[in-house]
Amino acid sequence: MSQLRVLIAGGGTGGHIIPALAVARELVARHEAEILFVGTARGMESRLVPEAGFKLKLVDVGQLKNVSWLTRLRTLLRLPFSVRTCNKLIREFKPNVVFGVGGYASGPAMAAALRLRIPAMAFEPNAMPGLANRLVGKRVQAAAVNFKSAARWFRNAEVTGIPVRPEFFTLEAPTAPDPHMLIFGGSQGARIFNLHLPKILPELLNAVPGLTVLHQSGARHFEPTQAAYTASGADPERWDVQAFIDDMPRHFAQATLVMARSGASTVAELAAAAKPALLIPFAAAADNHQRRNAEEMVKAGAALLLTETDLDVPGKLLAALVSLLSNPERLAAMAAAARTQAHPDAAERISNRLAALAQP
Repeated sequence: MSQLRVLIAGGGTGGHIIPALAVARELVARHEAEILFVGTARGMESRLVPEAGFKLKLVDVGQLKNVSWLTRLRTLLRLPFSVRTCNKLIREFKPNVVFGVGGYASGPAMAAALRLRIPAMAFEPNAMPGLANRLVGKRVQAAAVNFKSAARWFRNAEVTGIPVRPEFFTLEAPTAPDPHMLIFGGSQGARIFNLHLPKILPELLNAVPGLTVLHQSGARHFEPTQAAYTASGADPERWDVQAFIDDMPRHFAQATLVMARSGASTVAELAAAAKPALLIPFAAAADNHQRRNAEEMVKAGAALLLTETDLDVPGKLLAALVSLLSNPERLAAMAAAARTQAHPDAAERISNRLAALAQP
């Protein structure tokens, strides 16, 4: 049989491209596949794909969601050209299967694959699919989803989960006798976390004896966040602000509770690590997908959900954190529930399904 060739299209954010890279590595390791990525110059794939050693072709695709009508019009006018570019790339690369991971380049590439009758599979990490996947979901041959609620948007959908670094599945239980809270809002930090946590920190530390806090602020907001923590008067031995956390699995392992956004990758890591969470969705996320992701974790019993507007209600964030951190039995039950949402074999299952789709 000739070598398996897989075109992986999409990206934009880490939530799309990092799982795609995990699948690509699995395809190479298990099926000796040749991989070509298709993305845009402004997406994270423009840096991460070459760094991972894979080929990347760029297409010019604009935004359709959460943009002005003028930007949307320009995108629509350029769309036929983007599809033609993807047609050309597919004819040159001759993939056996096309894997659309969502994001800007996914739509034109999947449209071209369907037009050329190349088997196509969609990947949807969120509970609410993005626009590109909603447009092609019923026309693709198969789909891999993270949440069962997303399956209705696709043909032949399978709940595979999101590929997550193996280290998250093998974390040791916290060894410290006292509770420890990890706060992060993604690699860039979350400004709303940086504003609200210092305001309640003294009361939180008084209410939860022995509690320590590690807060990832993001590089841009590190100095003002650290200054706000200092100005709070809270015991500096019990809190630490860092611009960026390199070894996230190690810090997950030490956490009794995680306060975070609810992007797809974050939710998958929480499940893999079996960590109870207070989730605060990013309100401006496209299609409100972070809210949907958080609701699925709440439904599973793995998380508590607060909205950004809840943080403006005096005492609400403090009460939620104290309630969770003061109840070890509840935290243990949430941790067990989180583990039920984990998918340790996601990359393997997705790569095997892509290989099966490629068979004539």
